[in-house]
Amino acid sequence: MNPNINKEVEFRQLGLVDYQEAWDYQERIFKEIVDLKIENRKIEESAQKITPNYLLFCQHPHVYTLGKSGKPENLLLDEQGLKEKEATYYKINRGGDITYHGPGQIVAYPILDLENFFTDIHKYMRLMEEAVIRTCADYGLNAGRVEGLTGVWLDYEDMKNPRKICALGVKSSRWVTMHGLAFNINTQMEYFKNIIPCGIDDKAVTSLEMELGREVNFAEAEARLKQHLAEVFEMELK
Repeated sequence: MNPNINKEVEFRQLGLVDYQEAWDYQERIFKEIVDLKIENRKIEESAQKITPNYLLFCQHPHVYTLGKSGKPENLLLDEQGLKEKEATYYKINRGGDITYHGPGQIVAYPILDLENFFTDIHKYMRLMEEAVIRTCADYGLNAGRVEGLTGVWLDYEDMKNPRKICALGVKSSRWVTMHGLAFNINTQMEYFKNIIPCGIDDKAVTSLEMELGREVNFAEAEARLKQHLAEVFEMELK
């Protein structure tokens, strides 16, 4: 085994944090890992340093984010409308279209050097989805995938009323990842009415609270998701 392989992942709970602040924080960590990988390429393998991995959990105040492939018209609010909703708006460097983040939603940002795990972005996305699927199963919900779409869905089999409970959007460079997933727990779902979520106008969004008909213990949901992420990626969380 390559002695430089590192499956340890440092977990950091950021709490409720401004989107821009969290984005800047991600960018700093991401750059440090990428820069280390570039430096490692210049020296003998025996002298190379291991690359660290991080898993960040947080919540954001009301914010809409538009990915690189997104269409600005999928935000249905103008500047005044954003002020009235006390929401902010950012164009960002992840894949995907527009989504919403807000209180009551678990936002998970894995900043991983995938060369410590596997070099397959498709597998990376599917494993993030799998962790959410397993968390939903913990609450008695049958969640899964819809062919051709990212994220985690309910009623995904017969598609009579497919509902998205988790959105994904990532960036990677030199096999280092950032951004991640947004899992609706006790999310204020009315904020989704101000966008065409992920550019999909014919499917609904939902939350654990909506599906279960009760408020969910947020810390418990975080703990379950954290455990399942560790399992599917075979992380050594610390």
